[in-house]
Amino acid sequence: MAYNEKLADRVREVLADIPNVEEKKMFRGVTFMVNDKMCVSVSGDELMLRLDPELTEQLTEENGTRPMVHGGKHMKGFIYISEERFRSKKDFDHWIQLALEFNPKAKSSKK
Repeated sequence: MAYNEKLADRVREVLADIPNVEEKKMFRGVTFMVNDKMCVSVSGDELMLRLDPELTEQLTEENGTRPMVHGGKHMKGFIYISEERFRSKKDFDHWIQLALEFNPKAKSSKK
């Protein structure tokens, strides 16, 4: 599945001044790693965010969001956001900020 390049460009724009950002092809799209940790992905027309696991249940009860499911299990700390939830710059920035705020606390994947 191809990912939305315009959406990826929006993410690039917001992360332009953040140090240590790297792009990797994964999750059926492009993932933006911050400090060697997954932070934001663009998959199709959706954003996938890594954020505070304590927020997962609350946020996935909202319309336009869903949990990441891996192996039939809901992955706490990872959610998909549909386009309807980030059309405005204010909303878009809010979601990216949630991921950036959690990034310093996130554990790095083993290499």
